[in-house]
Amino acid sequence: MRKNKTGAIVIKSFAVLVVLGLALQAMAQDNKTPYSKMGPVEQYLMADRDAEIALARDAAPESISRDAEVLVLSRHGFETAVKGKNGFVCVVGRSWTSAADEDYWDPKVRVPICVNAAAARTYLLRVRKIADLALAGQTLAQVNEITVAALARKELPSMEPGAMCYMMGKQGYGGASAPHWPPHLMFFYSDIDPAIWGANLPGSPIIAVADPLQHLTQFVIPTQRWSDGTEYLPSSTHVHQ
Repeated sequence: MRKNKTGAIVIKSFAVLVVLGLALQAMAQDNKTPYSKMGPVEQYLMADRDAEIALARDAAPESISRDAEVLVLSRHGFETAVKGKNGFVCVVGRSWTSAADEDYWDPKVRVPICVNAAAARTYLLRVRKIADLALAGQTLAQVNEITVAALARKELPSMEPGAMCYMMGKQGYGGASAPHWPPHLMFFYSDIDPAIWGANLPGSPIIAVADPLQHLTQFVIPTQRWSDGTEYLPSSTHVHQ
């Protein structure tokens, strides 16, 4: 993580997944991002509503996602497209919350995520707020400043016990810096020491990123299969940190 960068929640997941051995493809050779500013709003939306719903559901096994609420992105932020029955909420993350900092304005980013009820009441509120800010043209630095202030004023809640999400979708695109994420689960806590899970230790399958400014600790556990049940086969090219 960069100094003085609070990150925008799921953006931190990028750093975690690099540690897991995420293959980096299409890395910009000159370290310049092709998306230095916001593009037309239409580029961040999906014209096919049914396709967005299907992609959002791809985040979790069908036994979970079939009864989940589904949100789709409109010009005014995320809106409910399908009402759910089991407390889970599936959504397709965009670049502002689901890509590396340098890909913040990449309109092609589409990352499916399915959160449980506890995360929907806490973590997802951050995702929705950041989307609203980004759609209004706020930069990453501005989003960081606004969300940190909102947390300080308790306008955004702390993570509820048990807050987690599925990110097991085979489809989707995470940006030029990290196009394809391996399947994994994420668990969200507020201001907790990663050491209590034994995270980031040699031999431990658990990776954690703690962000004190965002008061958020994310634990990541990789899975061996995608949401459709097929086996995850890592690329032969990996980068480790």
